[in-house]
Amino acid sequence: MPEEQIDWRETIDCLLDRSKRPFVPIDKTFVQMPRGSANREGPLATFVRNRDLRGLKAYLLIVASASSADENGEWHTTLPLQAWARAFGCFKYTSGQLSAKAAAGKIFARLEKRGLIKRTHDGGKRDVRVQLLAQDGSGGDYQRPKTGFLRLSHEFWKSKLDEQISLPALAMLLVILGERQPCELPSERMPEWYGWSADTAERGFRELAALGIIDKQSRPKKTPLSPTGFTAVNEYSVLPPYDRSSLERALRKRKRG
Repeated sequence: MPEEQIDWRETIDCLLDRSKRPFVPIDKTFVQMPRGSANREGPLATFVRNRDLRGLKAYLLIVASASSADENGEWHTTLPLQAWARAFGCFKYTSGQLSAKAAAGKIFARLEKRGLIKRTHDGGKRDVRVQLLAQDGSGGDYQRPKTGFLRLSHEFWKSKLDEQISLPALAMLLVILGERQPCELPSERMPEWYGWSADTAERGFRELAALGIIDKQSRPKKTPLSPTGFTAVNEYSVLPPYDRSSLERALRKRKRG
């Protein structure tokens, strides 16, 4: 069957359905380093500054696809390069198998350079084994986060949000998912806290609100040294099905099933 006649979303669905959870667990260090670090920005900042939306979506899908560790404690997924290219949507923006596989190879190379994955070839050169590395970009061993991590619902792909969302919006969604709800995220602190501009954050906030993914509420906050003694601050909350309660219900449903 010609590649263009294969539904690339079916490939994504198969990868997600193999997972034991209805969400992708992402260590907070991927988004932001802990307080006290000399540099707070995590690997996510590199994707944002390089405008690498394709690479970010591919990485999130790779993490989602690695559902369990092997006997050596390694987390990996092995697929033919052509299947990886299809899952990454490479056939949508290239012409022909060779171009699509080359595009997938470039995505893998960027993720390797950022210390997030290790790529090897299985079965000659047809299959590509992609092993997860530490999500802080250090190149260390990957450990599935157990506490203090953010959760990206599989609805990101199931609802086809991945086809609509921009890089600023996806970056800010990951930020908000890692915070207690509701959360204050002053745009002017973005360069210091996360490594991208206030304008990028504002564009992301606006898009997320327009898509119905987050709720934004303004409230007065005491600021004794300001002219009025108060200033307006924005608080953000994630809405269903991306919120924690929805994910917990989905997890219970999957365990019962």
